[in-house]
Amino acid sequence: MKNGSLDVMLHEKVKTAANLDWTARKKIAIGSARGLAFLHHSCIPHIIHQDMKSSNVLLDDNLDACVSDFGMARLMNALDSHLTVSMLSGTPGYVPPEYCQSFMCTTEGDIYSYGVVFLELLSGKKPIDPTEFGDTNLVDWAKQMVKEDRCSEIFDPSLTTTESRELELYQYLKIACQCLDDQPNRRPTMIQVMAMFKELQIDSDSNFLDGFSIDSANIEESSEKSV
Repeated sequence: MKNGSLDVMLHEKVKTAANLDWTARKKIAIGSARGLAFLHHSCIPHIIHQDMKSSNVLLDDNLDACVSDFGMARLMNALDSHLTVSMLSGTPGYVPPEYCQSFMCTTEGDIYSYGVVFLELLSGKKPIDPTEFGDTNLVDWAKQMVKEDRCSEIFDPSLTTTESRELELYQYLKIACQCLDDQPNRRPTMIQVMAMFKELQIDSDSNFLDGFSIDSANIEESSEKSV
């Protein structure tokens, strides 16, 4: 892919001379969410990626995102809620907290990892960076900022150019936080994430969500739950 991976574009700005503004980051967040939604809901059997991270989000000339690297992926029957694994997989900083206790592979785990990628886009920070977070990580730091009502400190300063932009970032941060809920059953599905993006862009001239229908997504979601 011409623009390489998201982690290089986002975290090695000097090397790439890339400037990912908010429009670009929003497009990448939506594109990677669409990719995971396809794996979780449209593929039969469903696919659990198991290693969703910014280095596995590849970007083409137009910054369209492609979820890559299926070396750890697992196939899951639509009737199953999880797969039991014998060893942990994933990348530190992206692994959901429940994996260390349950050794269960779930779509909810992918959703947590996606939330980390989304938080990277919002903050411009790496998931693990001792110079920034010491012994903690990006997720725990961001959750503490939210708890202390200091959300504005989470956002990449290059994104908060206007008050209206900061208000928009808050709305997207809420989605990221839902994906990062410590309780897997409280995280939205990727179709629900796409629907939330759609709601936020109803009054926008953006075409990032062309072809995605909230109504059809709700129908697909409800049919899966009724299986």
